[in-house]
Amino acid sequence: MARIDFLERYQKQSKRDYIQRVVDHDKADCAEVAKQWDHDYWDGDRQYGYGGYTYDGRWRPIAEDIARHYDLEAGQRVLDVGCGKAFLLYELTRVVPGLEIAGIDISDYGIEHAKEEVRPHLTKGNATDLPWPDSSFDLVISLNTFHNLRIFDLERAVREVERVGRGAKWICVESWRNEREKVNLLYWQLTCASFFDVEEWVWLYDGWGYSGDYGFIFFE
Repeated sequence: MARIDFLERYQKQSKRDYIQRVVDHDKADCAEVAKQWDHDYWDGDRQYGYGGYTYDGRWRPIAEDIARHYDLEAGQRVLDVGCGKAFLLYELTRVVPGLEIAGIDISDYGIEHAKEEVRPHLTKGNATDLPWPDSSFDLVISLNTFHNLRIFDLERAVREVERVGRGAKWICVESWRNEREKVNLLYWQLTCASFFDVEEWVWLYDGWGYSGDYGFIFFE
């Protein structure tokens, strides 16, 4: 396993007022709405999630980094677990023409509002039960999804990634390195169910037989 933070430059572009997040709105009510994974989470007001998640090309440089790092080539198969609107998968197909893609997400709304070019390759489903045979993909990725699972489902999901991957893997989750980042994460998050620091995540991955790479998002 190796730590690779592909999302670092993307995260540094986001400006957040952590205190105001819990002052302006009832955080519990907002979390209840967010966990429906419907319109409000993706394209509703900011207190419920993304505050409008539309294609703007921001995933292109990240796709380029991933493709370069894992030497992706036409004909290889890539799976995104928790793909949402699948903008990253779309960019990967542009960066590596001929790449075969698949995505899975629990959100009907996210899949229905994915880019038309990739929508036929997306599946409604759960990370704990991936509907593909063993060793189906050359690269399996998951961004900002696994921290939303309770620990027993989290273990199943990690083992599923290991099962369907025949090559590289990369899982990225929200985490912290110090007390400030932990507090900021608690202020900002709406959907997290697994709150672990970096060392704990690595310990869990190792204990569950995960052989891939990993990355983190921090709330500095």
